[in-house]
Amino acid sequence: MARPPKDQAPDLSEAQDLTAGLIERLTCPSDRTQAFLRDTKAPGLRVRVTTAGAKSFVFEAKLNRQTIRRTIGDVRAWSIDAARNEARRLRVTLDAGTDPREVERDRQAAAVEKQAAAVAKVEADRVAALTVGEVWTAYLIERKPYWGDLHYRDHIDKAKAGGLPSGRRGGGKQLTTPGPLAALMPMALKDLDQGTIERWAASEGKTRASSARLAWRLLTVFLTWCFEQPEYASLLPAKNPAKTKKARESLGKAGTKSDVLQREQLGVWFAAVQQLQNPVISACLQMMLLTGARPGEVLALRWEDVNTQWKGVRIRDKVEGNREIPATPYMLHLLATLPRRTMKDKKGNPVANPWVFSSPTSASGCLTEPNNPHTRACTSAGLKGLTLHGLRRSFSSLTEWLEVPAGVVAQIQGHKPSATAEKHYKVRPLELLRVHHERMEAWILEQAGISFAPG
Repeated sequence: MARPPKDQAPDLSEAQDLTAGLIERLTCPSDRTQAFLRDTKAPGLRVRVTTAGAKSFVFEAKLNRQTIRRTIGDVRAWSIDAARNEARRLRVTLDAGTDPREVERDRQAAAVEKQAAAVAKVEADRVAALTVGEVWTAYLIERKPYWGDLHYRDHIDKAKAGGLPSGRRGGGKQLTTPGPLAALMPMALKDLDQGTIERWAASEGKTRASSARLAWRLLTVFLTWCFEQPEYASLLPAKNPAKTKKARESLGKAGTKSDVLQREQLGVWFAAVQQLQNPVISACLQMMLLTGARPGEVLALRWEDVNTQWKGVRIRDKVEGNREIPATPYMLHLLATLPRRTMKDKKGNPVANPWVFSSPTSASGCLTEPNNPHTRACTSAGLKGLTLHGLRRSFSSLTEWLEVPAGVVAQIQGHKPSATAEKHYKVRPLELLRVHHERMEAWILEQAGISFAPG
């Protein structure tokens, strides 16, 4: 039998001893979408060719009277000998009663499962390495829309690292003190167990129990939130590690404070505060006394909160969110004396400072709590021990002299209603509050010996 010409396509009806030349000359007939060239040496080995000219080794055999076919690989990637060896292996698998396709599917499934397990382990390791500070940041981002500014600021302050220049006038090179929770922030969340928190409470309770009590309450709520997040719940013990009797006892109970200005002390207090060199601090302290607002609420005032037309001031309240109080005559007088400053935005461009009680040295542009100036003023006036919150108590106590309705005082100060009638039935408009508030202000100024005639 004569050898076919080298440029002639091989006969597909006969099995052939596969060679590189035969495979190269292999073409697909025009009336088919694919064709197969059988090998004589490896049972089941075929070379498949498509109308597009793509060629690959395949294995074809019968299993349970059904034809099965499995691609081995591209002829450009597999040698003929390697393809034969693979075909023989598949034949052995088939003779053992196992479908090679099932074997391949199982292999691929195992590979996918292995890869998924590896990814899961990487993710588990990442979660296990999360620090308290990282999760705390995620917690603040999620919860911030539901909090007031003051509550959010408490979370920032209690966890701040400290060690930065204080920025206070006369502070020199003094650095800020780390917040009570700062020591816990670098720890892995999974290591924040009951013993760790109890040791932390014992340490903080010795130096700043009041601040640590607030920090402990914030931490307890934070951990409760973590239990509700599937990503973090597995890192924590079954019970909230902050809720322990030992930690609570280490921090102690908040004592009942009684620092308050008496009627006869108003004169010396006003005289000392009005002599402070910083007029912004002086006005801020006087406003704390005359409104009975929380110190943080006064410091958080923005110029947009002051309505000179309707003589009202919007207070950002930690209880109700916002409350409106009267802008009394002397209060408006104090606000009119305050400077309208500018500050730089994030890009370094000058913008209007939004804070009523502004500070040119503060990073935020807002005055920080003036504890030290107030303490100096009280010391010079012989009023030791009077705190900023004591001014709030003083406002409430002084109203007793005028027998102002308790509900009016509570509404001005932002206290929760203490009775059903107050909570559900009495709604006092701003003008009604103004009647009582202006009377209280005039009486306080009179007792302090301050001559002021409303314009």
